[in-house]
Amino acid sequence: MSIQNIRKEVMKTLESKIHGFVDDFLIPIEKIWQPTDFLPNSQDENFIEEVKEIREISKELDDDFWTVLIGDTITEEALPTYESWLMELDGVAQDPDNGWAKWVRAWTAEENRHGDVLNKYLYLSGRVNMREVEISTQHLIADGFDIGTSTDPYKNFVYTSFQELATYISHNNVAKIARKKGHKLLARMSKIIAGDEMRHHKAYTAFVKEIFRIDPSEMMLAFEKMMRHKIVMPAMHLRESFEAKGSLFDDFSTVAQRIGVYTGYDYVDILRKLNAAWEIDKITGLTAEAEKARDYLMKLPDRMYRITERIVIPDTDFKFKWMIPA
Repeated sequence: MSIQNIRKEVMKTLESKIHGFVDDFLIPIEKIWQPTDFLPNSQDENFIEEVKEIREISKELDDDFWTVLIGDTITEEALPTYESWLMELDGVAQDPDNGWAKWVRAWTAEENRHGDVLNKYLYLSGRVNMREVEISTQHLIADGFDIGTSTDPYKNFVYTSFQELATYISHNNVAKIARKKGHKLLARMSKIIAGDEMRHHKAYTAFVKEIFRIDPSEMMLAFEKMMRHKIVMPAMHLRESFEAKGSLFDDFSTVAQRIGVYTGYDYVDILRKLNAAWEIDKITGLTAEAEKARDYLMKLPDRMYRITERIVIPDTDFKFKWMIPA
């Protein structure tokens, strides 16, 4: 049997548990928060005053902060890209509809709320050139992205396990900064978004844990290949109007590291957490090739930490088209 067919069989085995995964890691639509729960109510007579308050408080947050929040928003709004990519995985079928397709849609539906609430908040803040933000969002969706996984569910679940934890860290750190600046509403929004990301991270790590139980050697090799490839960010092709694909990502990443929202140390810490969550040091029955892969993965965090220590973050004053001066 080919590797691809084995993957499909494993996904079919896991699909029998999909209802349990949905119950454990997703929240029913009628019970989960919605963007309007955190935004001024346009039907309320105090609506204008509440918007004015947001605009006034927003002046206290610097351009670096808004740049990172905008990048996070654009990333969250590019959900059509992520759903179309996940629907192509081996073992995910829409005709006839199977459990994995339902999971992907339900997960995407939860994620979609994040971009909605953040976009509206940016609009109300008065600090952002929304047309430029919208152009960047459309470009990011149109450009797509290649995360180096093809249709392999093992590699894709490594990616989502990693990426969901990365977005948790990013939104959680945004919440901390906003709270320190007295921006309580934005802090609450970012904190609850971070909570969603953590639930989703736990779901995808649970999927991988199950695959390790069923097909340990191939799962270990997939994990190793993803880490050798390195986890690229969904916003890797980020750009502004009239600029080349991906021309903005390095500058955006520098700003995110500079203000401590997402750094190289976070990347290393996520890898340590995944090694621990999947208990790769305890997995038995591995092939010789998979044993070498495990050895690489166990040593990788310390190696990457040493590299990260040598990185110097520039203090360049970037001029993003997204920003309106305070």
